[in-house]
Amino acid sequence: MKRIIEYRRLLGVDKSADLKELKTVYRNFMKDWHPDKFQSDEEKAAAEEKSKTFIEAYHFLVSVAPETQAQNLEEYTAVITSSKMVDFQYKGQTLQVSFADGSAFEYFGVPRSIYLKFLNADSPDRFARRHVYHAFTYRKVAKAVAA
Repeated sequence: MKRIIEYRRLLGVDKSADLKELKTVYRNFMKDWHPDKFQSDEEKAAAEEKSKTFIEAYHFLVSVAPETQAQNLEEYTAVITSSKMVDFQYKGQTLQVSFADGSAFEYFGVPRSIYLKFLNADSPDRFARRHVYHAFTYRKVAKAVAA
């Protein structure tokens, strides 16, 4: 959640920003800060760093946007229902889950108490289906490997 909040603050958008608004903000920023607009090497380097940070923020926010999740809901549902969990990592309220088909998702804002219950569950797959997959903001971090 912290990353989401930081990126929203960087872009100057609020929680309700849709994809169109994000794209407009992104384009306006890139017009102002594109490295090719600057003459000196120092200014170009600073603009390049700022642009990279902004591009990362834009792509991240697009990946967690409700419109993006709605477009990918069918694929997401297929993965979480038919593919077994093979690995997971938890760091700073972010749970990353890897599946047998090669896809992986990050879940944001997962409290430590939920993570501990997840760890101690008889079936982490079943626990995640009931308490994690549809309860937290998520984004795809790896695509499924084609068979």
